[in-house]
Amino acid sequence: MNSSINRRDLFKTAVLAAGAGVTLPAPMAQARTVTDNAPYGLEISARFPFEKKRISVNGSEMAYVDEGDGPVVLFLHGNPTSSYLWRNIIPYVQGDYRAIALDLIGMGDSDKPKIGYTFEEHATYLDGFIEALGLSDITLVIHDWGSALGMRYARLNQDNVRAMSFMEAIVPPSMPVPSYEAMGETGELFRALRTPGQGEQMVLDGNFFVEEVLPNFGVSRAMTEEEMDAYRAPYPTRESRLPTLQWPREIPIGGEPETTTTEIVANGEWLYASKIPKLLFYSTPGVLTPEPVVAYMVQNVPNLEVRFLGRGLHFLQEDHPDLIGAGIHDWLRRNAY
Repeated sequence: MNSSINRRDLFKTAVLAAGAGVTLPAPMAQARTVTDNAPYGLEISARFPFEKKRISVNGSEMAYVDEGDGPVVLFLHGNPTSSYLWRNIIPYVQGDYRAIALDLIGMGDSDKPKIGYTFEEHATYLDGFIEALGLSDITLVIHDWGSALGMRYARLNQDNVRAMSFMEAIVPPSMPVPSYEAMGETGELFRALRTPGQGEQMVLDGNFFVEEVLPNFGVSRAMTEEEMDAYRAPYPTRESRLPTLQWPREIPIGGEPETTTTEIVANGEWLYASKIPKLLFYSTPGVLTPEPVVAYMVQNVPNLEVRFLGRGLHFLQEDHPDLIGAGIHDWLRRNAY
């Protein structure tokens, strides 16, 4: 695990395992054409056309996008992204709704207080943000760790969440995981990330999730330098990358960490019982939501609508923003309001 090549090979194995053996597109930007950046003939823009606002939460300032008027649609990102992930999706929503996209604490343009960036701490800041803005009757649009945080909020505040759209979510049956061994070679990756010293070298020194996971194994198309610079901007130093290291250490494996495991199990129980309208986006091969997981959800999640996007891995917003944006707007029109 000392070389960048070995880390990439290991992560490729992990993604292949999660994607049920579907061949992963080669991580070679030079092998793709300009049209691959817009597989449906639509431009995927690197531009972030929104002015961020700031609000004080628990003694720190949190940055967020707040566009449009009407019922609240709250976008929550995961690791290692920010509200930038939603830049091409928000315009589909802001015309008829109030689109709010938060930068989680320590991420994006939000402050980086000296905390541990555990799931519990992120949840406290999310709760404080929603309270500080006085948001009510919320529709959640959630991804990655934003999905776990969003589902926790919905579970604990059922009177304040009207509907939910999710993609590549951290929820059963994908998680929790019983053991590293049960994950096969994927377990080696997470064992390394959670090993003191080794994880720090990969993430704090090498900015692993931004420089390797995101462009090489998280997005099917070739990322532009402008896009990569936007994702690099929040993490210029070793210290600033701590949130991106703590997130993989929060993944529930073998019952640890105990609190996060308990929360994600409870989220799953809520998801499979809640009657609120739900919209799931997925791609092939996917990572957290491959087709077998989608099939299980179709059979077991009440009031669920499912939309297939085409080829994609984990950061579906970077491959299919127009399909996601148009899909959310259509679903909101028919189901949520």
